[in-house]
Amino acid sequence: MTEADPTHAPLFEHPAFLLGQLGFHTAGRFADLLAPIGIGPRHFGMLRLLRDHDGQSQQQLSEMLGIHRNVMVGLVDDLEKRELVERRKHPTDRRAHAVYLLPAAHEMLARAYEAVDGLEAELLASFDERDIATLLGLLQRLATANGLRRGIHPGLTSERISPPPCG
Repeated sequence: MTEADPTHAPLFEHPAFLLGQLGFHTAGRFADLLAPIGIGPRHFGMLRLLRDHDGQSQQQLSEMLGIHRNVMVGLVDDLEKRELVERRKHPTDRRAHAVYLLPAAHEMLARAYEAVDGLEAELLASFDERDIATLLGLLQRLATANGLRRGIHPGLTSERISPPPCG
């Protein structure tokens, strides 16, 4: 066994490593908790967006997420097969379809939010309210500084954005 390289700090002392490690862990736990409900993280993200923007056209939803319309069509197709959403003729644009949540989606979202709350409690169990508020503020600053869309997970959109230049 060789001695540790004294010129580089251990990975556990690198914030970027810890964020990646925790992100991977959290994503896996989230997917595990959603699986018994019958959806994945992408479905949750789309259903949550539709809850707030029910009746929007697929094009409008694509623009909100910043994803190609073909990706949106595939995601809506999948949710429609699961009887969670339905397409209807758009009320003002006869060329477009509006996407609406069905009652089963509202029930599924309620169960998914219970999973989200449970995961958050699990992850933050060793923190008090002040620690959580501090962490939340720091993470929000990091997300904003790195150009992430507020409330939109990049895994939903499959987007890769370039961070601002270093230095």
